Amino acid sequence: MRKQALISRIDVIQYENAFGFEKFLVKSRLSSSLKGLIKVRVSQINDCSFCLNLHTVDLIVLGETEKRINSIKEWRKVSFFNETEQAVLALAEELTFTDHKCSDNTINNISRLLDEVSLAQAIIVILATNAWNKIATAIPEVSGLGYSQQTSLLKSANAILYLS
Repeated sequence: MRKQALISRIDVIQYENAFGFEKFLVKSRLSSSLKGLIKVRVSQINDCSFCLNLHTVDLIVLGETEKRINSIKEWRKVSFFNETEQAVLALAEELTFTDHKCSDNTINNISRLLDEVSLAQAIIVILATNAWNKIATAIPEVSGLGYSQQTSLLKSANAILYLS
């Protein structure tokens, strides 16, 4: 059996650069809650249990309600996501599903709600989350971790991403 190492051990500099990108996003105009909603929805679509757990914990820490967290996947069917959240979740879905492109309706709607900088930052959060999801699902040491090991990684990732 071939042993694969964590990417952080393979190329520490590039891994740290990726976290640097996340630190930049912490300072974006988007609220932490909105970024969390994006990250959870993208992680749901990509079936990344590690990232889904990480970002769900983040939303809980931010004070997001269980009702809203449990409804992110069904955001179109419920009434407790505001217009901006709905537009960003639509964009996240359209950018994440690889067989779709962004519809004019989605772009027009979100452009009405976010300024250019915030829209660019939302797109970056979506793309970065997709990248992290692919890393986490591709490396057995991350996707195959037990709950206690994931919890340990979650704590260190949260310290880097949200407390910086």
